Amino acid sequence: MSSSDLQAPTGTTITAAGAAAVSKKPFAWRQIVDHVVLIAGSLFMLIPVLMAFMTSSHSDITVHTNGLQMTFGGHLAENYHEAMLVPGGFTKTVDGMRMLMNSFILGIGFSVGKIIISMLAAYAIVYFQFRFATLAFWAIFTTLLLPLEVRILPSYEIVQGMGLVNTYTGLIVPLIASATGTFFFRQFFKSVPNELIEAARIDGAGPVKFFIDILVPLSKTMIAAIFIIMFVFGWNQYLWPTIMTTDESFFTLVRGIKQILNVFIGSQIPEYGQAMALAIVAMVPPVLVVVIFQSWFVKGLVESDK
Repeated sequence: MSSSDLQAPTGTTITAAGAAAVSKKPFAWRQIVDHVVLIAGSLFMLIPVLMAFMTSSHSDITVHTNGLQMTFGGHLAENYHEAMLVPGGFTKTVDGMRMLMNSFILGIGFSVGKIIISMLAAYAIVYFQFRFATLAFWAIFTTLLLPLEVRILPSYEIVQGMGLVNTYTGLIVPLIASATGTFFFRQFFKSVPNELIEAARIDGAGPVKFFIDILVPLSKTMIAAIFIIMFVFGWNQYLWPTIMTTDESFFTLVRGIKQILNVFIGSQIPEYGQAMALAIVAMVPPVLVVVIFQSWFVKGLVESDK
C-alpha cells in the first residue's frame, strides 16, 4: 500500500484525495441567506427607533425645517428634561412623569386584571361540571371576532352612564375580560394530571384551596407569558384612553405624544423634540418587561410539560 493511501477503521481503503473531498464542507448559501434576511428585518425595525432617538436630540426648529435627523444634536438633555419634568399640554400642569405613571397603572391594571379574570373563567370551565360549559367557552372565544373598535361605542355609553369617565376604573375594568387569556389557561389546566386532582381531594383541599395552593403555583410560566402580552397591549392602548380621558392628569404616554404635537409654542412650531423623547421613553418599559420575562415567556407558550 502506498503512503498516499489511508486505512479506514472498518478496513476499507480511502485515498488522501478522497479524504480531503469528504472533509470539505459545501458552501452554506442557505445560512447566508437566512442571516441576510434576519439582519434586514432587524434594521427595518431598529432604524425608525434610532431615527427617533437622534431626532430627540435636536431643536424643534431644526426638525421642522429639515425633517427627521440621523445625527446627534445638542439638545438631548434639554428635550428629555422638558418632556419628563416640565409641565406641558394645554393646561401646563402635567409632565411626562405623570403620564409615565398613568401608563404603568394602565399596563399593570390590564395585565393583572386580565390574568385574574382569565384564570377564574378557565378554572370554572375545566373543573366544574356544569351544563353547556363547552358552549360557554366558545361563546367567550368568539369575542375575539369583536375587537375594541367594534364595541367601543356601547362600551363608552356604559362607562359614561356609570360616571367612570376620567377615572382609572373606567380605563381598566371595561376591557379586562380576555378570550385569549381564557383560552391559554384552559389549555394549561386541561394538561394538569388527574392524579394531582385526586391527591388534593384526598388531602381535603376544597376548590379555593386547590386553585390557590396548587394551580396558581403550577401556572407561573403561563402567568408570566400572559402578563407580557397583556402588559404590552395595555401600555400601547391609544384609542380607548383617547375616548375615556379628557382630563390631562389621566393621559398616558402614548396619548400624551399626540397631545404634545397638537400644542404649539410661541413660534407656531410643534415640540418635536419632546414628542420624540416621550416616544423613546414609552418604548423602554415594554422592552424591559419582555427582556426580563423572556425565558418564562418561552416556557409558558412552548413547553409541552408545563
